[in-house]
Amino acid sequence: MHQMLDGPETTPLAGAARPSLGEATRVFGKIGLLSFGGPAGQIALMHRILVDEKRWLDEPRFLHALNYCMLLPGPEAMQLATYSGWLLHGVRGGLIAGLLFVLPGAVVITALSAVYMLLGHVTLVQGFLFGLKAAVLAVVLEALVKVSRRALLDAPAVFIAVAAFVAIAFLKLPFPLIIFGAAAAGAARHLVARDRSRPVSGPAADQAMPEWARPSWRRFASTLAVWLAVWLVPLTGLYLLLGGGHVFTAEAGFFSKMAMVTFGGAYAVLAYVAQQAVEIYGWLKPDEMLAGLGLAETTPGPLILVLVFVGFLGGARLSGLDPLAGGLAGAAVTLWFTFVPCFLWIFVGAPYVETVRRVRWLAAALAAVTAAVVGIIANLAVWFGLHVLFGRVDEARAGPFSLPVPDFSSFDWLAALIALAAAVALLRFKANMLLVLAVAALAGGLREFV
Repeated sequence: MHQMLDGPETTPLAGAARPSLGEATRVFGKIGLLSFGGPAGQIALMHRILVDEKRWLDEPRFLHALNYCMLLPGPEAMQLATYSGWLLHGVRGGLIAGLLFVLPGAVVITALSAVYMLLGHVTLVQGFLFGLKAAVLAVVLEALVKVSRRALLDAPAVFIAVAAFVAIAFLKLPFPLIIFGAAAAGAARHLVARDRSRPVSGPAADQAMPEWARPSWRRFASTLAVWLAVWLVPLTGLYLLLGGGHVFTAEAGFFSKMAMVTFGGAYAVLAYVAQQAVEIYGWLKPDEMLAGLGLAETTPGPLILVLVFVGFLGGARLSGLDPLAGGLAGAAVTLWFTFVPCFLWIFVGAPYVETVRRVRWLAAALAAVTAAVVGIIANLAVWFGLHVLFGRVDEARAGPFSLPVPDFSSFDWLAALIALAAAVALLRFKANMLLVLAVAALAGGLREFV
């Protein structure tokens, strides 16, 4: 185990000394506290600090790490922080960097979840949350626009996006099936086209790499065994102690599954999580998922921390414990089983990323997954939009299709106005997201005095 944590003083950089563990800890703590604005802003922040200011990573190495993290399920920015820390100080550095990226936001979202549970019924708080949920629609729309521009570059990509939207919105097909179907379509398209007109991008510029970053089957086996135990032993323990029907066991199993299929970031999986949490498990109500998303948008760290809100409410309501104690336990379970797999992907796979980057059919498959993510985000926007703009949404069946049918008499004009204003502020004027959410929450609170 000691070999997994430490290594020689060589550095993965060109022209800079490896920082001490204490200095790296301080810098990654700063990144964790300032990591607002979603993955794009978080990745830009890390690039500015780690590449431009500290020069701990050079440009090719940073982009190489980012490319690998984009291939993985889970929050790519958190995994990029973990990868960067791993390059500098092995598993110990990766743990510190990853935890410092997640924990500040986790503490904040847990505290906000407790406030929501205790005070959510208060009229003024309900007003704030009303405005917050309406503005979140604009945030989701902004994400849809950004991902569409990057992913839908040709007609096949557009077709995959539309097919994914229909599959999840109207056919109610399982999210993992859609993801793997898109990957298979992308790989098949590449194999049929046989496009080998240019060579595969090789590894980043050769640098003096630390010993732990070199492929080793012995290290691979030991690292895999340790992190599978960290993940699966607590999961097995919950099943044995509480049974499969207990809310904590259900959360551990469900969020473990999410950790394996959340390709494309948080927005891509939230519709599926919301559907399961609301309709299958009964952990929260449809509009509460919007409230959680709005709260997560105001905290540092990855947006996937909204799952902590889901786990908190499920534990508070269904654990049989005191609501606050049950909520805190549910949040801890969710946090553990959401993020432990992220460390596994990095520590086990990072030494082999050069091989992964050379596989052209895999790159084509993941490009197709990115296109499918656009359709899934579009479904998220529709699902959230219907539940925030209409007080009642029914469902109608037409053969294999399931169609939402909103009650137009329950349309909320104020919610629509707040959502429209937030969309204009974000998309047209590029306003600060936190400021937009704060103003929207105030607007919702003022509703209670009118």
